[in-house]
Amino acid sequence: MIGGTSGPHLGSFSLIDVLSHGRACAILNPYYTVLFAPRIQDQLSVFAEILKERGYIKANIEGKKGRALAMLVARGLIQFSKSLGFPTTLQEAGVSRAHIKRMLQAAKDPQLKMKLQNMPTPMEAEKGDVDRLMKPTLEAAYTGDLNLIPAD
Repeated sequence: MIGGTSGPHLGSFSLIDVLSHGRACAILNPYYTVLFAPRIQDQLSVFAEILKERGYIKANIEGKKGRALAMLVARGLIQFSKSLGFPTTLQEAGVSRAHIKRMLQAAKDPQLKMKLQNMPTPMEAEKGDVDRLMKPTLEAAYTGDLNLIPAD
């Protein structure tokens, strides 16, 4: 399979009572960008150039790679959302902590195993990856603290 389901896409379905699918994905994307950094470097490089050109990244992107590049892109995405008056955290969008629990529980559903395995950073619920990787990423998306996202 080329590509696969991403964390924002998977998590958005648990938020349908407070956010549309697209809005949920837009809020979650910057945070999963940091989590997936080691496996999406080519995409990050392209996206960093676009965000820099448009003024959403002020820092020098030359020579940046890995998590450092992902953090710049994530912050650029957040700045873009702010420029539109769009919420940049789950909390700001009205998502509750109960929703985060629901997202984590849904991700552990055995029927979604292939979706977890097809993410840029493959996860296996049985090995604790949802709690180890997804839970802190969702906490970051709730609070806006990118530093909570684990290094893969």
